[in-house]
Amino acid sequence: MVESGKFDWWRDGKFPTMTEPDPAYHGLTFAETFGDFGFTMKARAVGLRDFGPCMSPQNAFYTLTGMETLHLRMERHVTNAQAVAEFLAGHGAVSWISYAGLTSSPYHDLAKKYLPGGAGSVFTFGLKGGFDAGVRLVENVNLFSHLANVGDTRSLILHPASTTHRQLTDEQRDAAGAGADVIRLSIGLETAADLIYDLDQALAKP
Repeated sequence: MVESGKFDWWRDGKFPTMTEPDPAYHGLTFAETFGDFGFTMKARAVGLRDFGPCMSPQNAFYTLTGMETLHLRMERHVTNAQAVAEFLAGHGAVSWISYAGLTSSPYHDLAKKYLPGGAGSVFTFGLKGGFDAGVRLVENVNLFSHLANVGDTRSLILHPASTTHRQLTDEQRDAAGAGADVIRLSIGLETAADLIYDLDQALAKP
């Protein structure tokens, strides 16, 4: 976006969003406060807030191209997640698992009804060893990436209590579903057997 700064926003009273106080910004008047850069600042402060950022043409092309195979990738995500969840559900170091694709889940019937393609690829589980066990697991995996985002083509692992939620008290973490024992997985497109092996070897380490 390029702005010359020469447009007269005050002309004829036709541009009140530029010339009158904006209640969302403590009464700030964009044309008066920012002068030549009034419209650019309005676009950034209000447009970006309301509509989100704009992609570059190249990024838009990549996104559209990737969407063509999204349905195929999601099948792999979900299949892998189901296999990993079933493995963890039977592991001695795991105290609980929250995945609607498992028959033991209280949400299993709802998942079958509303999610016929599978219960997704992101889920949490708890370790019997608590906080220290969570830290060790993250440190000992090799194939999983230690990242806080979800939905990647790579499998991701996170121990929220020692990372994203570490500034909270124990009570606050528990209330947020990020207790000391919680591990979050976002299952990617790798071979399910490799993911299971990686978790198994990491869980076996003292």
